Amino acid sequence: MDLCVTIKGVSFLLQTGLGIMGNAVVLAAYVNMVLTESKLQPVDMILCHLTFANLMLLLTRCVPLTMTVFGLKDLLTDPGCKVVIYVYRITRSLSVCITCMLSVFQAATISPAAGPRMSKVKTHLPSLVVPTFVFLWLLNMAICIAAPLFSYAPRNGTVPAFTLNLGFCHVNFQDSLSYVINGVAVSGRDFAFVGLMLGSSGYILVLLHQHSRKVRAIRRSKGGGAETRAAKTVITLVVLYVVFFGIDNVIWISMLTVVKVSPVLNDMRVFFSSSFAFLSPYFIISSNKKVKARVMCASAEQEQPADTRDSKDKV
Repeated sequence: MDLCVTIKGVSFLLQTGLGIMGNAVVLAAYVNMVLTESKLQPVDMILCHLTFANLMLLLTRCVPLTMTVFGLKDLLTDPGCKVVIYVYRITRSLSVCITCMLSVFQAATISPAAGPRMSKVKTHLPSLVVPTFVFLWLLNMAICIAAPLFSYAPRNGTVPAFTLNLGFCHVNFQDSLSYVINGVAVSGRDFAFVGLMLGSSGYILVLLHQHSRKVRAIRRSKGGGAETRAAKTVITLVVLYVVFFGIDNVIWISMLTVVKVSPVLNDMRVFFSSSFAFLSPYFIISSNKKVKARVMCASAEQEQPADTRDSKDKV
């Protein structure tokens, strides 16, 4: 196997394996919360939904691509390609939309209630979480409907023009007009949600900064408080997504300017567009006390039987 192919395969294998494991652990922690607490808080519902979207993204995009890199061919038929590509496009879109939703929800939650009308809106925020999920699913299902129409299993021979060669599937847009329209629609939606996410996150930071100035004298002896931790969490989450989003869309826009897309360029875009799904669960584990506590508890329970067996052997 060629050295470049080996490096690419190992990179995708590590990203896919660690990403699936991390998202699965976070989902298991939230399932445990549902079983023990019977109801998730709105922020936890949003993070749980984001984790599910990221897990499905890795399963439908990175898993088949990794298998293809290591030489497995004819993984999917035409109907299989249509289903996998459609689910991937939807879950990738949901990743940016739900990240934006989390930022907007937090901004609305901590914003000062200016009058009874704003207070009423804030009290109804938790009840809007599920309807917002439904709206985002329907919106992205409609925007991504073109993807399965142009998705096919790879054919023998050369790759036609205006075709995205995903390795395990081809997305053939037939002509430049449909190719560019699809690209503009996807990029426009992403930029709109990222812009809203940046605006709401900036608003959160302004509010936290104003609040920290008021309590600086109290917090000084303790080296910072909850406000500082919340600000770091928002900054990290926003920077993490925006960095990978920026790289992803720079590559995507450059792909729209060429007739035949280079497989290397497409692989780079897949790797960077999947990096948020790979890294975000570990960020959630490290920053969310509830999730971290359940992960640590599960780890301790696994170590306890081993310690018990060792003590019995010594006796």
